Amino acid sequence: MRYIPLSTQLARLSRLGVLSCALILCTSLAQAQMAGHGHMHGADGTGHDEVTMPGLRGANATPEESQELAVLFRNFPTLERSVENLPNGIRTVTRSTEPEVMEVLVSHVVGMLDRVERKDDPQILIQSPTLNVFFERAEHIATEFNVTDAGIEVIQTSDDPVVVEALQLHAEEVSAMAAQGMHAVHMMMMQRARN
Repeated sequence: MRYIPLSTQLARLSRLGVLSCALILCTSLAQAQMAGHGHMHGADGTGHDEVTMPGLRGANATPEESQELAVLFRNFPTLERSVENLPNGIRTVTRSTEPEVMEVLVSHVVGMLDRVERKDDPQILIQSPTLNVFFERAEHIATEFNVTDAGIEVIQTSDDPVVVEALQLHAEEVSAMAAQGMHAVHMMMMQRARN
């Protein structure tokens, strides 16, 4: 597989204006959707706020990145995803049936791929520990992505077995979130608390 540096891939997308459009759209959508008061659940009222979603904030994340996540979680029923485990990594294709959500999805995926390449962990509160492997061993991940009518395709491979295992586990986690939204996050967090 030919490795194309992420910076080159980002430059190609930037020339198409995809990133700037996605960021503008994401900010508008998220601000509109985050207006109003939240729904809290939890025995004492301090549980998860599924409207403002404070768990999507991070010590090193921008407000725009947190808003992108909120848009994706709120619109998870529009997401479709396929995952193919490769001997040395993964191939995923993710799309939304809604063009506005698709723009946000592309921006989020490209932004996270860039963060991993730079080892710049956003430290999102609900973030899976699986991502720690990516930020610690980013130099062992070869990434290619392509945006088509079918969705955003990401191929990530590695010669490091620890990274390959993390790639495949994270792909499962993302698929669960795409299928179940925040419920999947709650279940994963409960499972980690039990271990």
